[in-house]
Amino acid sequence: MKKIIVNILHKLGQLLYCLKIEQLARIFSFIRNHVYTGYLRNRFHQIGNDSIIYWKAYHLQGIHNVSIGRKCTFEAGLELTTWPKGTTNPTIKIGDNCLFRKNAHITATQEITIGENLLTGTNVFITDNSHGLTDKETLNEAPRIRPIVSKGKVRIGNNVWLGNNVCILPGVTIGDGCIIGANSVVTHNIPPYSVVGGVPAKIIK
Repeated sequence: MKKIIVNILHKLGQLLYCLKIEQLARIFSFIRNHVYTGYLRNRFHQIGNDSIIYWKAYHLQGIHNVSIGRKCTFEAGLELTTWPKGTTNPTIKIGDNCLFRKNAHITATQEITIGENLLTGTNVFITDNSHGLTDKETLNEAPRIRPIVSKGKVRIGNNVWLGNNVCILPGVTIGDGCIIGANSVVTHNIPPYSVVGGVPAKIIK
């Protein structure tokens, strides 16, 4: 009986191969992603031509403050948020030809500026803010209710490569042409054309 079932499953696999099911799935994903981008487009301040947001974003908040350049790609699981504080109007500006792999998380209460041709690995986190300060009174509060604070704007130059699981923290400027190694936590400014890695990230080359 087991052998019969296995043979049927193998035949089914052969049939799906003949039907070019993988190609059909790619066509379906292409259509779905472009329809989804069109659905979101008017919620953004700007999305440039040929940019695409894959189905499905994890969380989008305050994206009327977000400008995206041309030919950018955001893979599934995107978290993109801005959080106004008082009269402050936060902004996220992303240049042309940027590729964000799965589960990118970008959040601003002041300003995040990303240049052209950024390439990321998966699970990259870019933030200009955090939940609360580190004084004893604040640390005795539940993290979720601590007020959001910012230590400064984040700026990422052109032609930067961020590896998997990189975290870019508030007040950081990363110069043009930098490579940030996987699992790095960037807490200080990085000069142009540097290779960095570690926790906290340090210049390797």
